[in-house]
Amino acid sequence: MKKFSYDLTIEAATEAEADSKMSAIGTLLKKLTTKEFLKLADIVKNDPVKTALAKKALGV
Repeated sequence: MKKFSYDLTIEAATEAEADSKMSAIGTLLKKLTTKEFLKLADIVKNDPVKTALAKKALGV
């Protein structure tokens, strides 16, 4: 598979928090298919009820 590089900005209170967010994004990208990742983003963006249920299930 080809690799592509991007410059992006992450909003966070500290650099350590931004690093943690980037690490989490990397894990999601590795473990989810493109279809799954896009569906997750769509739900987080457009379905607050499902997002709240997921956060509750995750304990956050």
